[in-house]
Amino acid sequence: MVGIDVHLVDGTYELFRYHFAVPSHVTAEGVEVAATRGVLGSMLRLLADGATHVGVATDRVVESFRNDLFDGYKTGEGTPPELFAQFPLLEAALEAAGFTVFGMVEHEADDAMGAAAVRAAVDPRVGRVLVCTPDKDLAQVVDDAAGIVQVDRRREITYDRAGVVEKFGVQPTSIPDWLALVGDTADGIPGLAGWGAKSSATVLARYGHLEAIPDDAREWDVAVRGATKLAVTLAAGREEALLYRRLATLDLDAPVMEDVEDLRWSGPARHLEDVCSHLDAPRLAERARRLAVDRR
Repeated sequence: MVGIDVHLVDGTYELFRYHFAVPSHVTAEGVEVAATRGVLGSMLRLLADGATHVGVATDRVVESFRNDLFDGYKTGEGTPPELFAQFPLLEAALEAAGFTVFGMVEHEADDAMGAAAVRAAVDPRVGRVLVCTPDKDLAQVVDDAAGIVQVDRRREITYDRAGVVEKFGVQPTSIPDWLALVGDTADGIPGLAGWGAKSSATVLARYGHLEAIPDDAREWDVAVRGATKLAVTLAAGREEALLYRRLATLDLDAPVMEDVEDLRWSGPARHLEDVCSHLDAPRLAERARRLAVDRR
């Protein structure tokens, strides 16, 4: 028996992507809706391609518990107001279309996808969990044994464990450590000076996690250019590195679905037509209705 494919989508990433990729569309009420329309259309295409169980993670705000841990962590500063105004609009549109939405406040959408992936993967009814986002953070939950893969839908690339190793040079479980050393400008994680992607991958491929890396480069049994300076930097900044790893580690206790069947798409709500009318996109409601009829 073939198991269920569970699709988990980063709604916030998709909203940002469409905002900067498609022409503006302002309704008669003066509301910018282009990105919301784009994401909703993309989700309906996912259903048309055969997806049955879908969860969409969104951020209701940009800030999270991580801002309490580190002042430099990303905030909503710089987010275009016409984009930020679509956060609740997208959530309402997705729910009207019948999708299960994980709207995050204290956590981030990344946490929700990670938590949902791990929860879905232990269900014996599930065959694969497809984490649909190119975000580096989510590579940490890729697990061949559990059937969790990461999917970049735009580039049509699927990453299993070997794919993560090929891309980053480290195992999925070392991704938070790698991000702690290299940094992640998108999230406001500065990393440690001098530690680049290649040196971090080489060292972590050998030692796995920050705690296992010796303070003295003379104890390293891997060849890394500038090892002495890197070791000194790590020894002096180890506490900072551990904090950065905490920031890059997904919280798998984020609130998500109770059961995989909660993610089954069974058709849109009655008010989808009204929602799509406000989006100037009646055809999206028609597409959703046709998909529901085809699945009966």
